Amino acid sequence: MKTDSIFYRLFLEMPGIYFQLIGESPTMAKSYKFQSVEIKQTAFRLDGILVPNKQSPTTAS
Repeated sequence: MKTDSIFYRLFLEMPGIYFQLIGESPTMAKSYKFQSVEIKQTAFRLDGILVPNKQSPTTAS
């Protein structure tokens, strides 16, 4: 899986930094495991697509 290598390495090597950024104790990182996870995509949506009208001259029979 392709990862954003800068953030991946940062959080992998210094997991407590995330908790510092959100104002929590860096020791909270001991309760978590950082890993790269792939999520299976179940749907694919386009933001927009032009579909011909049923009455369009190019599609009329």
